[in-house]
Amino acid sequence: MLNGKKMLVTGADQGLGKEIAKEFLRQGASVCICSRDENRLLRTAEELERYRPDKKQRVIFSRADVGNTGDMDALYEFVLQEFETLDCVVNNAGIQGPIGDSAEVSWEELENVVRINLMGTLYSMRKAVSLFRKQHKKGRIINLSGGGATGPRENFMGYAVAKTGIVRATETMAKETAADGICINAIAPGAMNTRMLDEMLAAGEETLGKKVYEQACRQKETGGVSPGKAAALAAYLASERAGEISGKLISAVWDGWADFASHAQEIAESDIYTLRRIVPGDRGYEWE
Repeated sequence: MLNGKKMLVTGADQGLGKEIAKEFLRQGASVCICSRDENRLLRTAEELERYRPDKKQRVIFSRADVGNTGDMDALYEFVLQEFETLDCVVNNAGIQGPIGDSAEVSWEELENVVRINLMGTLYSMRKAVSLFRKQHKKGRIINLSGGGATGPRENFMGYAVAKTGIVRATETMAKETAADGICINAIAPGAMNTRMLDEMLAAGEETLGKKVYEQACRQKETGGVSPGKAAALAAYLASERAGEISGKLISAVWDGWADFASHAQEIAESDIYTLRRIVPGDRGYEWE
């Protein structure tokens, strides 16, 4: 449970971010949400009020573009004014960016998706770590990855590069903050039916390619992965139940994270749930 905890969730006016905020509230936390759309933030905040089991819990919000450092400075200042502290930050905000041949899509749009998804996450991580260190707090950071981080994703270069970078940033900063007791992990939420799927379908078969377009159509028809799976994992990683697990990329769908506590030492001492190169001679690969 997250009773009394103070949480910040970016990009939480819809989709997965909103589901994570709901789950945090259900488990007793107070939550600050942000996004670029102030009107939608207001409506979402009003909706989230219904998920507080205790009236002492708070739902606050502030408009912020995670790709704008000035906005993020103001956001963290606002959170500290309202909550006085933070226990966990979920870096969920992101855009899909240009879809199409990497040599042909807009360079400016490629730069923008990396700026928002990767650099925005990294800047928020820096802000959170500085705050945790200043308050001598063993805080937690959860980053949203997936979408090309573990394998090539053709026609989604900007998004895939940014999400892969998030995983390495997670691993790197987890190493740097281990002595502080700060835990930083990334989540692969699975293929959910969100606005990004609608953008893919709108791009069409010619842009996506036949295989990817057909996969997207099937996902739309079947409903995709429930965002509740990733929200439950986020709540787990935000809690003491996750112990000192840090620097990992965890699939909400495929990894048995509910049993991690019984394998904590093995997970901590190995490169499981990380991005690593498979080397000949390692893990059973042999060359004559």
